[in-house]
Amino acid sequence: MALVVQKFGGTSVADAERIRNVARIITDTYEAGNSVVVVLSAQGDTTDDLIAKAEELNPKAGKREMDMLLSTGEQISIALCAMTIEGMGYPVVSLTGWQAGMQTNSAYGNARIKRIETERIRVELDQKRIVIVAGFQGINKYGDVTTLGRGGSDTSAVALAAELRADLCQIYTDVDGVYTADPRKVAGAKKLDEITYDEMLELATLGAQVLHNRSVEMAKRYGVNLEVVSSFSGKPGTKVKEVVTTVEKSHVSGVARDKNIARLALVGLADEPGIAFKVFSLLAKERVNVDIILQSIGRGDTKDISFTVTKSDMEQARKVLEEHKAAIGFDHIDVTDNIAKVSIVGAGMINNPGVAANMFEALFAAGINIHMISTSEIKVSVLVDVVDADRAVQVVHEKFFSEA
Repeated sequence: MALVVQKFGGTSVADAERIRNVARIITDTYEAGNSVVVVLSAQGDTTDDLIAKAEELNPKAGKREMDMLLSTGEQISIALCAMTIEGMGYPVVSLTGWQAGMQTNSAYGNARIKRIETERIRVELDQKRIVIVAGFQGINKYGDVTTLGRGGSDTSAVALAAELRADLCQIYTDVDGVYTADPRKVAGAKKLDEITYDEMLELATLGAQVLHNRSVEMAKRYGVNLEVVSSFSGKPGTKVKEVVTTVEKSHVSGVARDKNIARLALVGLADEPGIAFKVFSLLAKERVNVDIILQSIGRGDTKDISFTVTKSDMEQARKVLEEHKAAIGFDHIDVTDNIAKVSIVGAGMINNPGVAANMFEALFAAGINIHMISTSEIKVSVLVDVVDADRAVQVVHEKFFSEA
């Protein structure tokens, strides 16, 4: 008998009929002789609706109270699903994050899991019950409800799978696996049978929305047997693993794009040691995450530094740098959020020259200008105008996968 953790996203439980479908998947897994732990997200747009209700009453509501509010979405899902399974004649129990032992730090709105006390879950499994857990939430040392931030239900599921030493963790979504690009937006996107943790982590970080990067990072760290499958099609999904057995001819596994970024350029910095430290230590203290960094070659006694952040951090980054303008010593800041990041990812890139050149050729042929470039062993990212982003993904994808 295997222990299987299954996670279903908001789309999968959006209405009564979809909850019934999820219940059938869960009970089929249970009927096959498995112990089953399920993690659910809030239904459909519930979280967005709750945020809108809060803003209507208090646009500056504290994060603690927002967590208290937002955690209710998942509790509705687990109760409704448990009722459905109960009505089908199966033993089942629903548990909130705190009842499931999900202990977090106190970073309201973006908490991190510290440990999971699994005694309650194990007792329920020993009694042959299906256990349904509210994703996205936990409890801190003060007894306050916390939420885990974007992708929190994925993280909850993988964390439970790791702690319970599950045989399999299945992430159910509205697409039937991981594709070479978003199949809803890119013509010709191909489903991958398998992908490495590293490739999936890069794709998730770079804007692919199938899995959240925190969950993939955790799966890799603890060796969780991870699979992405559709809650609608019933087709085989994509296995996420340490090593894959097949390699695409193009040596690229996927193309991703991220429009949720902004670029800041500090112009006229002194060309002397310690300047980069001054800039990025200030941003780090404000918990501003920096992605691509480009420093120009010094001209005379000055240089420029450009970098990207998420759009939500743009104004905070601008503010802290302007406040310390005299201490840093620069002429002015250029800021824009009218850009997007387009990336290719593939474990086979490191040993195959010419992959980046092929990407640049595709963009050149389409008349798309590149503003910045960043590379690693398994990725190449470029910044382009946001109006060109979708077209850039399409032409780059065609370059690598039209003959694959």
